[in-house]
Amino acid sequence: MSPKHVEQMYDALIVGAGAAGLSAALGLLRSERIAAMTQAGHTPKILVVSKLQPLRSHTGSAEGGIAASLGNVSEDDWHWHYYDTVKGGDWLVDQDAAQLLAKEAPATVINLERSGVAFSRTADGHIAQRKFGGHTARFGEQPVPRAAYAADRIGHQILHTLWQQCVAQGVEFAEEWYVTDLVLDESHEQVAGVVAYDTHTGKVHALHARNVLLATGGAGRLFHTTSNSWDLTGDGMALTLEAGLQLEDSEFVQFHPTGLAHTGILISEAARAEGGVLRNSDGEAFMQRYAPGHADLAARDVVSRSIMAEIDAGRGVADPKDPQGPRDCIWLDMTGIEPDHMHAVLPQVVETIEDYAGIDPTKDYVPVKPTAHYTMGGIPITVDGEVYTWADDERHVIAGLYAAGECSCVSVHGANRLGGNSLLDACLFGHRAGVAVGARIAGSPDTAAQDAATATADQSHDTVEAAAQARRNELSDLLKPNDPAAADTDDTASHHPENDNAYRLLADLGAAMERALAVRCNHDSIAEALRLVDSDFTERARALHAHSESPAFNQEVTAIWEVRHLLELAKAVLRASDARHESRGSLKRTDYPNRDDKQYLAHSMVGGTGEVAWQPVHILDMPPQARAY
Repeated sequence: MSPKHVEQMYDALIVGAGAAGLSAALGLLRSERIAAMTQAGHTPKILVVSKLQPLRSHTGSAEGGIAASLGNVSEDDWHWHYYDTVKGGDWLVDQDAAQLLAKEAPATVINLERSGVAFSRTADGHIAQRKFGGHTARFGEQPVPRAAYAADRIGHQILHTLWQQCVAQGVEFAEEWYVTDLVLDESHEQVAGVVAYDTHTGKVHALHARNVLLATGGAGRLFHTTSNSWDLTGDGMALTLEAGLQLEDSEFVQFHPTGLAHTGILISEAARAEGGVLRNSDGEAFMQRYAPGHADLAARDVVSRSIMAEIDAGRGVADPKDPQGPRDCIWLDMTGIEPDHMHAVLPQVVETIEDYAGIDPTKDYVPVKPTAHYTMGGIPITVDGEVYTWADDERHVIAGLYAAGECSCVSVHGANRLGGNSLLDACLFGHRAGVAVGARIAGSPDTAAQDAATATADQSHDTVEAAAQARRNELSDLLKPNDPAAADTDDTASHHPENDNAYRLLADLGAAMERALAVRCNHDSIAEALRLVDSDFTERARALHAHSESPAFNQEVTAIWEVRHLLELAKAVLRASDARHESRGSLKRTDYPNRDDKQYLAHSMVGGTGEVAWQPVHILDMPPQARAY
């Protein structure tokens, strides 16, 4: 579906149609001031741009649950959720944002139910909840069921429900349009619009907007082994860097403990919540040694590092599909779960294991290893979704620019995200950002004043048009074949432009990033990856050309832009990782093994130049303490 025509000026463009983008669209349209405008006949012009059909968004793959203290369990309370979130993030969490997350979580889940999400139910009719790693009651004294679930398909339920509600509201979508540029005005203080490539027609569009909200998801494709859909190429984060803005805490990348061996496909934390146990080659349930009491339901970074410690100690196992291969996996034992119950509450997990590993989890152990899963850092935003830069020890908001979901960083996850908090983050802060955009459109005195349209419209229009024309020129060059006369006489030179392609470069980048940063890293591993990214990979990316001259439905063109975005993001991730001389949460540095609150209780703020600044963490009522599970 594409818009029938492109408007001269949009009141709001939302880039991305997962849980965050759709929640933002609904939050905007349902806000009181926009509803009043619509009733008065002044319907705002809004467009949701997505590089996928919305129901293919990665939100649909979320399996385990959405976290909220619903009051179904007497021991639970939102204060414990707040505490667990701060502790789980290794005290790098902004506590004002985390408090908001926990306090508004119950209303967020209840509103999703009222919108149509079919949660699983308890015998007495309440929303069913399961235990999840790091979620406890009474300051960590005991695990508590806090993840509201729909079997193991909660993301699917949420995505379909939000999309249906958007369709009912008449939201207009530009599907399978790839945004190539985020355009700011010449002062870099206000958004002007975006440039988008319509993959159906091959046309490049200049989209002018008073407000832009980025909700483009994560960047799992930075790594070879990932649970993410392959379309998660860090586009929103890279667009922000290329526009001259910053990323916050980009060094913190979560590796989920249980990716299906050598596929990266996620085996949900719900498998351990229902009774699954991690075992080494000796059959030992080893997590009790690393996290007494919490064991297999400790925080994800703790479990991932424990798995790697067992593998490094020689107690790993080989993938049964490659019995002579490396012993770089461990076992997930689900045989203690009653088979009928397993099929009832973990149907997708069972189907995944049977289809991709050829194993019956009711009878056999399942080989797993950590897989790149979630980016805790991203585009820095306020609790209302406003994008800002950090300079001169203060935040400078970019007028009209917003972000939400995994591409953003309101810093509720800090250095490590708790399971169930990602869907909550996307839905809650996506909604808040949409409401804030709606208030700005309506000219609320409580938000930044509307841009002085008469003074800046022509200048902003020219800026977006210029960016679009530059992208059209680049597209024309990409579609021209390389000159065969310039080819190397050695046809085996696989990296020569004639033989290279975006997909090979994506694979090579993923392998290099995995060697550099997967679960653990040090200065040498980071430096080697930076050397490759800055020289060989960047040169190869510049030389890429499409192998078809057709601009329409040419997936290779999109892939070339995606790999260039990933390279831009990789530089920021590596430089932020190198700048933080400590281990905290998901960042385990073997050369700096201890947490250092004196120097690094701060958010890294890295720009496209690679310079790293530091922003203080917002501490309210929980001073840092030792983190143990």
